[in-house]
Amino acid sequence: MSSINVDVSLKGSLKDADTLRDLAEIEEMDFSRIFDRPPRPLNMDRQRSCDERSLSELSAGVPIPSPRPSSRIENNFRLFDHLNCSSSPALDNSEEQVNYDQVFVRDFVPSALAFLMNGEPEIVKNFILKTLRLQSWEKKIDRFQLGEGVMPASFKVLHDPVRNNETLMADFGESAIGRVAPVDSGFWWIFLLRAYTKSTGDTSLAEKPECQKGMRLILSLCLSEGFDTFPTLLCADGCCMVDRRMGVYGYPIEIQALFFMALRCALLLLKQDEEGNEFVQRITKRLHALSFHMRSYYWIDLKHLNDIYRYKTEEYSHTAVNKFNVIPDSLPEWIFDFMPVRGGYFIGNVSPARMDFRWFCLGNCIAILSSLATPEQSTAIMDLIESRWEELVGEMPLKVIYPAIESHEWQIVTGCDPKNTRWSYHNGGSWPVLLWLLTAACIKTGRPQIARRAIELAETRLIKDNWPEYYDGKLGRFVGKQARKCQTWSVAGYLVAKNDAGRPFSFGYGGTRRRQTNEASD
Repeated sequence: MSSINVDVSLKGSLKDADTLRDLAEIEEMDFSRIFDRPPRPLNMDRQRSCDERSLSELSAGVPIPSPRPSSRIENNFRLFDHLNCSSSPALDNSEEQVNYDQVFVRDFVPSALAFLMNGEPEIVKNFILKTLRLQSWEKKIDRFQLGEGVMPASFKVLHDPVRNNETLMADFGESAIGRVAPVDSGFWWIFLLRAYTKSTGDTSLAEKPECQKGMRLILSLCLSEGFDTFPTLLCADGCCMVDRRMGVYGYPIEIQALFFMALRCALLLLKQDEEGNEFVQRITKRLHALSFHMRSYYWIDLKHLNDIYRYKTEEYSHTAVNKFNVIPDSLPEWIFDFMPVRGGYFIGNVSPARMDFRWFCLGNCIAILSSLATPEQSTAIMDLIESRWEELVGEMPLKVIYPAIESHEWQIVTGCDPKNTRWSYHNGGSWPVLLWLLTAACIKTGRPQIARRAIELAETRLIKDNWPEYYDGKLGRFVGKQARKCQTWSVAGYLVAKNDAGRPFSFGYGGTRRRQTNEASD
């Protein structure tokens, strides 16, 4: 993409394009370090499906280590073509499918990165275009019409054996368990478009009118004006990877970090026409406000914890220190022992009289990769992971949330959800797919040894346990009680992490320290 050439208003004054780039920290989104070498084959075989499909242009088997896993979504866009063979020993048919026959946008991301790294961009390109077409579908739940820019959370591939063709059936939340809103799908879609563009050097896909329109529709949804007094996005529970009731309603860190990342990707993808320039100005203003808000109010370390512990309440004026009127007695007991002398992280949620102090892995890793975290904050997050290795990694990487909620709090927050019991699934479960995010964050911050330690730990179990979706227990010792095996994104997350670990690159942006140590260059 050519450089941005537009004046942007900041605090009422017009700034030139250089100021815009400085403000948004727009150096090239640093996918270049992923793709600056020829693709390194992932050394995996592929197998054609049992019969020809009308979506054959999307068909490809993901390269995988033995044993050959199937997908979390059993026909995940034919990532593993052999899944269509009912006799395939790789399928986990031990339980009812429920929504495991759906192709989730977020789940495809690590697979897409593996394909790009393996020199197979056409699969990613086709996925981007297919999901974009689904965006234009009518989106209606009962009698309510959803916003035009909403991307589907997932879709199902329906095969007609008589006509021998396939159709896609999208889910925008109307079929999802709990009818949860797919807030993160649009952000992941923009991220994939940027990853494809940087990997291939092919700007023609992003410049297609339909891709430009798709981006603008997504951006219109999240940049629209309303009653909000914060630059963060207000969301319902279950709006992201944590897609069940887990108390993430409000302004969850995962959505804010993905929002920030998507905005920065969009700045590099939008064309410099009249419509594009209008969005560039809106994005830049929002990035300025969002980064200040997140770095100021979501960040916690030992000093900030002590400040909150000493907060006065009921302050009324613009000079208030306790701006959200958080009651110090609401600080959970575990936070005092959990917080190390060196280290910090972005907490889970901030809103009036409420701070969710839980650790959310995905949100903090994306904060590092997108440069939402400052260089100092990025280093502190990695310090925290090292200091609290047993709690956050244990015997299987990585805790999606820490700590688990239990007893009466579990009853209230989850509604007695039998899938999210303590130290299981989203409630303190360990998810191998998160390895790719940890690895990328480690390499960006110059700490590849942390990633290697986590990868080596995962390798002792994943193949033997047949690639489970998640693990249970305080240390992640047990295969999850409802975990499906042969999971696409467990495999893909490992493959991307393993392929990354010896390479000096970052999935993130410029603006954060990148110390290329000897270990990173091995």
